[in-house]
Amino acid sequence: MSVDAAAPQVAPAPEQEGIGWRGAVAGALGAATALAVIEVLSLLDSTGDSVTEATGNSFIDAFAASLKEIAVQWFGTNDKAALLIGTAVISMLIGAALGTQALTRPLTVYVGFGAFAALGIVTSLDDPLASPVVSILSSVLGALAGVGVTIGLSRRWLAAEHREEQAPVAAAGLARRTVVVDGSIAAAALLFGVGIARSIKASAREVASRVTVALPRATPKVRVPAATLDKGAEQITGISPYVTPTKDFYRIDTLFRAPVVNEANWKLTIGGMVQRELTFTYDELLARPLVEVPITMQCVSNEVGGDLIGTARWTGIPLAKLLEEAGVDAKAEQVIGESVDGFTAGFPVEVALDGRDAMLVLGMNGRTLPAEHGFPARLVVPGLYGYVSATKWLKEIRLTTWDEEGYWIPRGWSRLGPIKTSSRIDVPAGGSVAAGRQAIAGVAWAPHRGIDRVEVQVDHGPWQRATLGPTASDDTWVQWWLDWDAPSGDHRIRVRATDGTGKTQTAQWASPEPDGATGYHSIGVTVE
Repeated sequence: MSVDAAAPQVAPAPEQEGIGWRGAVAGALGAATALAVIEVLSLLDSTGDSVTEATGNSFIDAFAASLKEIAVQWFGTNDKAALLIGTAVISMLIGAALGTQALTRPLTVYVGFGAFAALGIVTSLDDPLASPVVSILSSVLGALAGVGVTIGLSRRWLAAEHREEQAPVAAAGLARRTVVVDGSIAAAALLFGVGIARSIKASAREVASRVTVALPRATPKVRVPAATLDKGAEQITGISPYVTPTKDFYRIDTLFRAPVVNEANWKLTIGGMVQRELTFTYDELLARPLVEVPITMQCVSNEVGGDLIGTARWTGIPLAKLLEEAGVDAKAEQVIGESVDGFTAGFPVEVALDGRDAMLVLGMNGRTLPAEHGFPARLVVPGLYGYVSATKWLKEIRLTTWDEEGYWIPRGWSRLGPIKTSSRIDVPAGGSVAAGRQAIAGVAWAPHRGIDRVEVQVDHGPWQRATLGPTASDDTWVQWWLDWDAPSGDHRIRVRATDGTGKTQTAQWASPEPDGATGYHSIGVTVE
């Protein structure tokens, strides 16, 4: 007689079990580990782009057209930092998804982190500021470390769960405690490691980008004494100074950080459709006669009433002089500036030669050009938005036809970028003010055309002409102010400007894309 015996129950092997949310935590920590390894190994090339930065730059290039305005509106000049944080968060979320498969489908983890490495390598090889050797090494080792942490922690935490099941009293809560302790230690170690690596790299970059070259004396080009340029406005608290301090000058570009350029090895080429290709070293440019010209610059992304605008005293060489030495081909239509990172911006040849103070800039506000504003050299062209003219970290000036397009043109922005006549109220800043005599003040600009008058309207009253301050030239903004006997209540203040050609700025509201914002700036004020 045969007796049927029940088959013994065999616990599944660890590799066949999933661990749910704990796997997700392990995967997130694995992704964080991969990023941390990349940051630490990037110290091997402390002045170049890391894989993370190269990937971010690639993301900016791919989605700049659709995300530029959103990024600037939401984050302003902190848009790159926001993208870097977003990259880390997305990486950890993807790592979490991979971690849920760490024990049941470990091959998925290998493939996922391998894809991370491949993406990092491809984007880094396309970044002229990244070291290929360091990028490949850090991508591969980062991926391997990520896989090791994801699978290793998953197995460790599953083993802790088994021990708790086998001794439910003695090992009560062991699995959860193990996850909390391991996760906390790992997270703290990763944050500490990344913080130290970033601190070291930032220090190395700061030292490498520190400008020690003294700016030679330049000839000022102003129509009134520089000491009088704030005359009349100096008593108005809150109005923008005529010359924007360098530390407050806006910076908008397509890079995570300013490139580190060694002026000893740097050269500028003027080529393309010219009769004589010219090449200059940094010292050769400094040895030439320099002029200092106040010029107002504006980012095309500046909203009505925005602060992506400023005036600086730019020191450099007239661009027309350099182009005359090179000999511009009669068929050349466009001047293209190209940066060391490959960014390009172009403007009409006639703009460079029509007598305006278009400049190859070497200095800013009496000092050598700072790294974040384009050292060793950049272009500044009065009357044009920066996206078509103000190439920083310049390596080449190229004469071409319109067949070549600058960076922003195929991304939907206008080929020509003349700055529109605009005005802004600085004072009062909004909110509430005391009743009685108050100043309404601000700035207005129409670079290369100049400002003829500024008018202010309170509520639905008549437009009142404001007093204008002195200017160095028509290429800068002008400070304006108006005395106001402020009555109690809520009020709406608007401003408009008329340029030197007699054209008043339009009241029609338009967003910056594709060729600059328009509309009257207005503020609401409560007088108490």
